[in-house]
Amino acid sequence: MRSRQKRQFARQLRRDMTDTEHRLWYHLRNRALMGCKFRRHHPIGPYIADFACLEARLVVELDGGQHVEPSGDSIRTAFLEAEGYLVLRFWNNEALKQTGAVLAVIHDALASRFALTPTPLPQAGEGQ
Repeated sequence: MRSRQKRQFARQLRRDMTDTEHRLWYHLRNRALMGCKFRRHHPIGPYIADFACLEARLVVELDGGQHVEPSGDSIRTAFLEAEGYLVLRFWNNEALKQTGAVLAVIHDALASRFALTPTPLPQAGEGQ
């Protein structure tokens, strides 16, 4: 899929979000979770992530019935992990019925990602 086609497809996915995606997006949008900016249906390489926080390199994927056969998902996850992303996968019914628990897992993943980010050293002469 070409870049322009992928962008148009991502826009279409944003317009046609599922109920589960709407529910999770309500809690992720506008920096509502830990002040982190999430993007919905964001192209990364040849894939379109359901939700992505670029600053934490975190991808959240919602899986429905079409994901029963996980072979494609494992290839996708391997690619995203090779690009430095942590991939969290949740079943749609999990995100709908246990939204708080799903958000807690995302929160913990964000906290751990930022804990691993090294703090830059002070400039010469600063901090003394």
